[in-house]
Amino acid sequence: MTYNGKSALDWAISACETLMDQYEPVKLPPKDRWHYHQGVFLCGMLDVWKQTNEKKYFDYFKEYVDKLVDEEGNFYFARSELDAIQPGLLLLPLYEETKEDKYQIAAAKLRNLLRTLNKTKEGGYWHKDKYPYQMWLDGLYMAGPFTIRYGQLFDEPELTELVLEQEKLMREHTRKENGLYYHGYDESKNAPWATEKGHAPEVWGRALGWYSMVTTNFIEMLVENHPKREELKGVVVELMEALIRYQDEETGLWYQVVDKGDQADNWLEASCSCLFTYSIAKAVNMGYLDSSYLKYAEKAYQGLINHKVKTTNENKVELHDICIGTSIGTYDYYVNRETSENDLHGVGAFILASVQMHLASEAK
Repeated sequence: MTYNGKSALDWAISACETLMDQYEPVKLPPKDRWHYHQGVFLCGMLDVWKQTNEKKYFDYFKEYVDKLVDEEGNFYFARSELDAIQPGLLLLPLYEETKEDKYQIAAAKLRNLLRTLNKTKEGGYWHKDKYPYQMWLDGLYMAGPFTIRYGQLFDEPELTELVLEQEKLMREHTRKENGLYYHGYDESKNAPWATEKGHAPEVWGRALGWYSMVTTNFIEMLVENHPKREELKGVVVELMEALIRYQDEETGLWYQVVDKGDQADNWLEASCSCLFTYSIAKAVNMGYLDSSYLKYAEKAYQGLINHKVKTTNENKVELHDICIGTSIGTYDYYVNRETSENDLHGVGAFILASVQMHLASEAK
C-alpha cells in the first residue's frame, strides 16, 4: 500500500535521511546530550536498519552513542529521572552486535538508577526528583522496555516483574471511566493540578501515546507462558477500542487533549497521532487485535501524510504540529502549548509508526 505515492517504509527512510543530512549524530537537538528525544528518533532508525539492513543507519546511531560514552563505559547523564534511561535502548543492540564491554558497562549504570531513584510509598518511581511523589505515563516507556530487556540479557528476570508492577500502579491510579488514561498522578496530592483522587485532570495525547505503545510492546517481551500476558492483552484491546472512539472522523488523527475534540481551542497533534497509529498497527501485527482494526491505523497514517507531513523540493520530510515537551497541567495549559517542526520525539514516533505500517502492509 502506498501513501501519496510512497510506501510507509519509504516515508520512514525519508524521515531518517532528512535528519541525517541535517545533523551529525551527536548534534541532534538538544546537542551533545544523552537525552530521550534523540533516543526515540534513533530507536526509529534502529527499526529502519532492521528492515533494510543498510549499515549507514546502524553506523549513525552507533556514532551518537560513541561520541557520548567513552571506552570505559563512562558518560554524563541525568541521575534523577526516568527519562535518562530511554536511550539505553540503543546500548543493548550495540552490545549484542559488537560485544564491546563499554556498552554493557554503560547500560549497567542506567540499570542502577533503579536502585537510587525515589519512589512513592507504594513503590512507584517518581518521574523526576523535581516532581516528588508523581508518576507519569511517560515513565513507563522511558524506563520499562530497557529495564525488561536488560534483565533478559543479563540474567535479572526480577526486573520484568518490577516493570509490570509500575504499569499496574499507573493503571490503577490513572485509568478514566471512558477507557483512556490521565497523564499521571501525585500520591501526595500536593501538585496544583492534582484532583481529589490525585490524578491529573486531563488525558494528554503524547503521554497516552507512550503508554499505548509500551503496553503493546510489553506483551511480546514477556515469555509465552507469563501470567500477565493475557491481562495485558486485555488492557491493550480495551485501550485501542477507546482510542478509536476518539479518532477524528475527518482526518483520522487525535487531539492534544484526546477526549475533548469538541472544544474549539483543542487541536490535532502529530506525535500522539503517530504513537496511536503505531500502537494499533502493532497490536494487529502481533495478533492482539484482528485485522479489521488495521483500517483505523491506515486512516490515521494517511491523515498524518495529508495533514501533518510536508515534503520540500529537496524531498526532505517536515512533520508539523508536534507539541513541545510538556509537564502535567490543566486543559488550558495543554491546548496553549507551542508546537515545533521535526522535533525528534515527533519524527521518531513517525518513523516507528511507519515501520509498523510497513509490516502490516507486508502481512496482507
